[in-house]
Amino acid sequence: MYEKILVPFDGSPTSEQALKEAAGLALKVGAQVRLLHIIDPLTHAVGFVRPEVYRTDFLPVALKGADTMLRKACEQLSAQGIQAETRLLEAMDAQVATLVIDEARQWDARLIVLGTQGRRGLARMFLGSDAEQIARTSPVPVLLVRLPEAAPAPSA
Repeated sequence: MYEKILVPFDGSPTSEQALKEAAGLALKVGAQVRLLHIIDPLTHAVGFVRPEVYRTDFLPVALKGADTMLRKACEQLSAQGIQAETRLLEAMDAQVATLVIDEARQWDARLIVLGTQGRRGLARMFLGSDAEQIARTSPVPVLLVRLPEAAPAPSA
């Protein structure tokens, strides 16, 4: 049913939670997992950096950090007996959501498991939502995962 699970992964707490959900599902159904990380230059743009500085200074550091993060997450899955692999892309001029959907199609994923912040109102309007875009345009089912709500503090 879900032989291939694609997990967009950026190391954030929500993507870590999505990874846990994907791992649990992969163990139950014997699925393969692909971790996808997309380096998006617009996320780090400040408007004052020349393109050559981005290429020579920022990008090599970002690629190394992303590779290390993906390798660590992949090793966690492998230690659980889950067949896992990684894919690292640079967004360039494409939207992150489009790249995730393209990857799902090319890899023939059967499910996308994705962490989401669950933004509402103005934050969602101004920041947008890659998760929402992926859920709306995905050719396969999408499981959106949020962080568990914090337990209320005990009253004194």
